[in-house]
Amino acid sequence: MSNGDHYTPIDCGLYSNFELAILRGWRLQVTWQDNSGLDHIELLRPRDLQTRDHAEYLIAERGDGERIEIRLDRIREAQRREEEN
Repeated sequence: MSNGDHYTPIDCGLYSNFELAILRGWRLQVTWQDNSGLDHIELLRPRDLQTRDHAEYLIAERGDGERIEIRLDRIREAQRREEEN
């Protein structure tokens, strides 16, 4: 990780909310900014939280089953979405 890409730890309460979403199997509408500065909004199912290289990541699954990793300090918003019938 370069100095210009320093990780900023997130609030413990927000981290706990991600843990709860994983345990309960909730889907979240997540808004984040990628490494290139592009904004994304996607409906994801959080699967795990990981720490490596002094940063924390959300491991999530897209609707098609593809797994993605999002650095937690790049997430701008995450809201629970109810399951569709």
